[in-house]
Amino acid sequence: MKNVVVTGADGFIGSHLTEALLSEGCHVRALAQYNSQNTWGWLEQVHHPQLEVVTGDVRDPNFCRQLVQGADTVFHLAALIAIPYSYLAPDSYIDTNVKGTLNMCQAVRDAGCDRLLVTSTSEVYGTALKVPIDETHPRQPQSPYSASKIGADAIAMSFRHAFGLPVTLVRPFNTYGPRQSARAIIPTIISQIASGRKVIKVGDLTPTRDFNYVTDTAAGFIAIARSEATIGEEVNIATGTEVSMGETLETIARVMNADITFETDPERLRPRDSEVYRLCGSNEKITRLTGWRPQVSLEEGLRRTAIWLTDTENLKQYKPNIYNR
Repeated sequence: MKNVVVTGADGFIGSHLTEALLSEGCHVRALAQYNSQNTWGWLEQVHHPQLEVVTGDVRDPNFCRQLVQGADTVFHLAALIAIPYSYLAPDSYIDTNVKGTLNMCQAVRDAGCDRLLVTSTSEVYGTALKVPIDETHPRQPQSPYSASKIGADAIAMSFRHAFGLPVTLVRPFNTYGPRQSARAIIPTIISQIASGRKVIKVGDLTPTRDFNYVTDTAAGFIAIARSEATIGEEVNIATGTEVSMGETLETIARVMNADITFETDPERLRPRDSEVYRLCGSNEKITRLTGWRPQVSLEEGLRRTAIWLTDTENLKQYKPNIYNR
């Protein structure tokens, strides 16, 4: 991997992946979504002579073709990801997640790039029918977001079968850490505590999740890209353990030495049949094909996240008094 493209590089996982690739000696062309202010999202915090930031939109097929010219490896992370917002604006999720993935597949095919890694999500599995969840688990579209990602996965694999595209579906389970979206449970809890609240507003605390610290997720992407055995495969990035939202809240309170109570906010609850109640992923495949294993424990990851989010400059970007769908 010498010349790499990362779409969605201005986002949470994308910015960390960009940093990791730069530390590996790659030249990274990092895509930030075009905006009139010319802001680069979380890439504003990333500085390196091998970083080339471009702005644009994966919904434009002609732009995508220009973006990947000269690249050997393409990491496609650009997507709309907020599940609550997908209830309000499902059409935009199809445009960005499905059509955007189609555009990237066509661009990589036409440019003759060596590898394309398309980012999937554990949400495609829905509530676990078996644990741990391996890559053969049935897909259950329990939200418009998950449906759009199932569609994007299908588009990518169709290009593998029809055109021999060297694509891999990378399926991270629940990634957390510095720079995560404010609407996710971990930053919303930490930011409320950091802002001085004693009563923390939360959604349903009974679902379980398989949490990956973001540097482990980024390392998983790179390990998958380095393995030819992963071409044409779907690969989970998971720890193989699960923890409830309630246990996560308790751990955060302990790490931050906070005396808090919590109350359920109806706005933060998913529709009953849309809630994914249990996620616990199998990492057997990624370990077998790449040797990757998680390195950061949940408690240590939460400690690092809390330290970052309690920094005044970082905290003020989160608006803890406003629930962001």
